[in-house]
Amino acid sequence: MKKNDLVEVTIESMGSAGEGIGKMDGYPLFVKDTFPGDKARVSLTKVKKTYAFARLVELLEPSPDREEPRCAQHRRCGGCQIQGLSYEKQLLYKEEKVREDLKRLGGFIDPPVGPVLGMDEPYRYRNKAQFPFGKDKEGRIVTGFYAGRTHSIVPETDCALGIRENQTILKMILDFLNEHHIEPYDENTGKGLLRHVLIRKGFATGEIMVSLVINGRKFPQIEKLADRLFMIPGMTSLTLNVNQKNTNVILGDEIIPVRGQTYITDKIGDISYRISPLSFYQVNPVQTEKLYRTALEYAGLSGQETVWELYCGIGTISLFLARSAKKVYGVEIVPQAVEDAKHNAELNGISNVEFYLGKAEEVLPEKYEKEGIHADVIVIDPPRKGCDSACLETMLAMAPERIVYVSCDPATFARDLKLLCADGSYELTKVQPVDMFPQTAGVENVGLLVRRK
Repeated sequence: MKKNDLVEVTIESMGSAGEGIGKMDGYPLFVKDTFPGDKARVSLTKVKKTYAFARLVELLEPSPDREEPRCAQHRRCGGCQIQGLSYEKQLLYKEEKVREDLKRLGGFIDPPVGPVLGMDEPYRYRNKAQFPFGKDKEGRIVTGFYAGRTHSIVPETDCALGIRENQTILKMILDFLNEHHIEPYDENTGKGLLRHVLIRKGFATGEIMVSLVINGRKFPQIEKLADRLFMIPGMTSLTLNVNQKNTNVILGDEIIPVRGQTYITDKIGDISYRISPLSFYQVNPVQTEKLYRTALEYAGLSGQETVWELYCGIGTISLFLARSAKKVYGVEIVPQAVEDAKHNAELNGISNVEFYLGKAEEVLPEKYEKEGIHADVIVIDPPRKGCDSACLETMLAMAPERIVYVSCDPATFARDLKLLCADGSYELTKVQPVDMFPQTAGVENVGLLVRRK
């Protein structure tokens, strides 16, 4: 086989990124936009010794598990890798993905994985989106999403996963740029002003935030744009985010207020949260409540425990835990998030929490080794790359009764659980997958480790 060959293949399974997998005489082909049961004509795009990648050219016989996608751009955008698969099958795929990673990467023979907690309505669930701005080949200003693995913008103002207000806001900003001849940022030249627009909405409060990410410190006629945006019901916060670096990182560190507050508020359960443009906050509030209630259940708190939450963000899980614990300590590396966490504790009248600024792998050993602070329960919610090895080692040295691991990546989840269970001091007793990202290959997990007596 060689590149650009056309072949027919029947898709038998799915890979970790949601791509279909078929075989030609035992030789695996990874084909994006296909699902088990599809018979397809595909073109080989990259040929390796033991496998190949291919693109879908023609669907000869569709899988019975296919559904018509709601978004016309889903293949070009690449953000919704499995939107064409029935939701029931999406959940089964994610459950199997978690189980297989725990077996293959974690070494667990029969991992205790429960059925995925899904959504009643798996669209319009995202409370946050970041839209890049640029120009198309005809020189027109566009916004939308980057095509998969590129920085080429697929023009689209309405994402089927996002809030309906996104479209109104983006069209308003596009019109304003054209009227006032304001140039979008050009990654190749480093010139132009508007890089991205961040939009957030509090589902419980209806409050909306818009932050313009700019290659400068001023935005022409910004008060006129504010007048228009604040006509939108719920519009609460308009800020500028300064990012003048030649980087792929979307947000800069500096926030300049324009109108309204520099934050919005939202609620998960009966806990209120203050969210700034730089704060991490789960994008699916409906599923977040299920996730946090699972973490709280696994923590098994009686009111007498000292709890540590690592990678705590704005204190979302910490505050959930605090009402059932004696004391909660949170650790977070983003200064703005720590400030928000402290404000959120005050906002909810919760006084038995303390938040520390720093890296979890540095703060935890220092507090344990130098100050002797122990933990009955440790809750961790790390980024996609998982936990630092020094952090894992300190957790083992602290020997809490329970470790609750919240993860957004099954592979690093499995890797870290393997290390935590390696010496036999902890047993993995429960894993609950939660579908935080319907229509995508992503899945969140909560795992419970119990210390062996």
